[in-house]
Amino acid sequence: MYHLNVKKLGLAFGLTGASFYLGCIIVMASAGQQGTVTFFNSLFHGLDTSSIIRMDLPLVEAFWGIVQMFILSWLVGACIAAFYNAQIKKDVD
Repeated sequence: MYHLNVKKLGLAFGLTGASFYLGCIIVMASAGQQGTVTFFNSLFHGLDTSSIIRMDLPLVEAFWGIVQMFILSWLVGACIAAFYNAQIKKDVD
């Protein structure tokens, strides 16, 4: 059976999560508040996000958000690879 590389899958998940975070920043910067609310309302099946969307996000906070998203996504990817690999070892025994 094929084993997943924990670090590489973690990196792939981390970069994907950071890309989604950057995409969110781009939506907020280009669509304005009402466009952002409309976008996320449709994305979250009509959940009203108008009370939780904050448009005055400082650059430092956005930077740390990208870093945090990368770390959390990396951990998710690494855990998936590790759990997958652990199951393969059990199947071989």
